Order: sequence, then structure tokens, then C-alpha cells
Amino acid sequence: MNQYQNPYYMVPQRRPRAWVNGTLIVLNILYFLYLELTGSTEDAYFMLEHGAMYGPFILEEHEYYRLLISIFMHFGINHIVNNMLVLFVLGDNLERALGKVKYLIFYLICGVGANVISLLFEMPSGDWSVGAGASGAIFGVVGGLIYVVAVNKGRLEDLSTRQLVTMAAFSLYLGFISTGVDNTAHIAGLIIGIILAAILYRKPKRTCRADIWGV
Repeated sequence: MNQYQNPYYMVPQRRPRAWVNGTLIVLNILYFLYLELTGSTEDAYFMLEHGAMYGPFILEEHEYYRLLISIFMHFGINHIVNNMLVLFVLGDNLERALGKVKYLIFYLICGVGANVISLLFEMPSGDWSVGAGASGAIFGVVGGLIYVVAVNKGRLEDLSTRQLVTMAAFSLYLGFISTGVDNTAHIAGLIIGIILAAILYRKPKRTCRADIWGV
């Protein structure tokens, strides 16, 4: 009996386009280009004027919009290329798993949540720094995928649990041995991503030809 005669043969599904993830990448690139054309993304004062994170401005001036705007800002070409490359490779998978609306909500909560936790960790010392980048949201994507892949018995599309855990561990390691990296936001994003995925993700039911033909 070949696959077409078997009523329990799994029906292959075409992967839908992940346009939300693509839109997020485009927005990051467009804002980066705008900042580069009007100033320098490697100038902390310039970045601060255009929405970068800074504790006193948020806590004392109540400029809460910085928690959101800063996740679409990057310091220099290397910063945005590295982040957008990871988002391009992994974001589509999570968008297809969660759905478009849930993925957008997931991404924004991870980014803003990572910024909030980073801010809380800076408060006791008062050692404020200017921060920007999508890393918190992207680590959230990695954390979300770790959960989703684990629920699907260690594999989702072309991803495996080992690949994701190795990537997360290596990225965190590079952050800790580098300077000017907000490791608190990275860890926070990863944890928030795992928690949010557990709340938002529902494992789909398997579809077979028996369902289609009413066998």
C-alpha cells in the first residue's frame, strides 16, 4: 500500500509566510537607516535623543515609550546585522507555531519585559547606561522556540532542542565575555520567552487522510 492509499498517511502542509517577522525586521532596518542618515547610531547622546533606554529619563521623566522604541534601535552596523540575522533564521519558525497575532504580542512583550527587568537591576546601584537593541526580544524568541520544540518531542520543522540550547548558551557566553552588553536583558528575554510560550502555544492536532475522508 503506498502513501496515497493509506488513509492514515500524514497530509503535508505548506508553510505559511511569516510576514509579521519580516515586517519587524524591515522596521528595525528602516529605523536604523533613518538614524544613520540623520546622525550616528554609535553616538550614545544621539541615540538617547531618539528613544534609547536610560533609567532616569524613564523613572523621573516618565518617558515610558523608551521601553518599546529602544527595541527597534541598534548601535552600529554589526549590532543590527547580528540581531536581524538571528531573527531572520528563527523568527519565522516561532511565528508559524504561535500564529501571527500571538507572535507579534509575544515579541513585543519579550522586548519590553527584558528592558523593564534590566531597568530594575540597574536601580539599586544607580549605574545607568544608555541601552538599545532587539536582543531581549530575540532571546525571547529563542526561549519560546526551546519550549515549543521540547513540547514537540525535540524537533520543530528544521530545529532541534540541542541546536537551540547550544545557540542560547553560546550567545550568553559571548555576552558575558564582551563589554557593553546587557546580559540581564538577554537572560530576562530568554526566561520571559519560555514562560510566554507555555501560555500562548497550543500543540496542533495531527491531520491525516482519515480526517479528510471521514474514515
